[in-house]
Amino acid sequence: MNSVKYLMLTAAFTLLLPGIGFAKTPDRGTLRLDQPAEIGSTQLQAGTYQVEWNGTGPDVHVNIMQHNKTVASTTAQLKMNDKAASQDAVVTAPVPNNSSEKQIAEIDFSKHKEALIFNSNSANGSSQTKQ
Repeated sequence: MNSVKYLMLTAAFTLLLPGIGFAKTPDRGTLRLDQPAEIGSTQLQAGTYQVEWNGTGPDVHVNIMQHNKTVASTTAQLKMNDKAASQDAVVTAPVPNNSSEKQIAEIDFSKHKEALIFNSNSANGSSQTKQ
């Protein structure tokens, strides 16, 4: 009887331990910029970046990485679209008081329903660059 109890406890811990031991991994996507753009207070140069966000929303912490090194960190609002985006898209808006520079207002990720919204106050009059 004791061995059956011991076996049942061992089986229960074996099944539950992997779920308890690992925290949720961050969500990820790719950001491709054809021209420089600001995100938060950081100027990103043209290139390819990995984007990771943690949380379920509405506010999430976002890390922008290039070559496995964090180059920018900011917050965003997580928006759930009705369907997954068919391709990566970056929505930019002019930087206030400097219409020649752009800031990232939204990032949509291919095959993801999630979109990240940055600086929602300045999203009016934004232009969309699909990449």
